[in-house]
Formats: sequence, C-alpha cells, structure tokens
Amino acid sequence: MSLRAVRELRRVRAFYTVGVLLWASAALWSGWVHPGSRQMWVCLLLVAVFTGLLATTSLWLSRLQATRSHEPARHAARRRALAPGHASA
Repeated sequence: MSLRAVRELRRVRAFYTVGVLLWASAALWSGWVHPGSRQMWVCLLLVAVFTGLLATTSLWLSRLQATRSHEPARHAARRRALAPGHASA
C-alpha cells in the first residue's frame, strides 16, 4: 500500500477515536440522567461500533507499518536519462 493509504488510515483512526470518546461521554451522561433508558443503550451500541472500527483500523495500520519497515529504501531517480543503445551499469 502507498503512503497515501497510511495517511488516510491515520485520519480515519483519529475520527473513530473522537467518535468513541463522544459516544462514551453521551452514554455516561444519559446513564447518569436516565439510567437504563433507550438513549443510553443506543449510545452504548454506538460506542461498541466505533470501538470495533477503531480496533480494525489500528490493526490494519500496525500491519501496514510492520510490512513497510522491511521494504528497501527508495532512492532518487537518475539525473540523466540513458541514451538509447546504452546498457545500464
């Protein structure tokens, strides 16, 4: 995968983290005000969904970073093009 995909996964991971924190705080608030209400259970369901998405994204990102560390470094392209009929060294 490309560096662009890794950057996108990091953005998505940040979004899911905010979602988990938002829904967890909403679940705590609704559980405090109306314990056992439907609103509290919906918030807890959304916390579970965002936690699963966050875990999946974090797993993918860690696997991508582990495979990228074993790739050889990319070097810059040659400054001059090879003339036709010449073999590279």
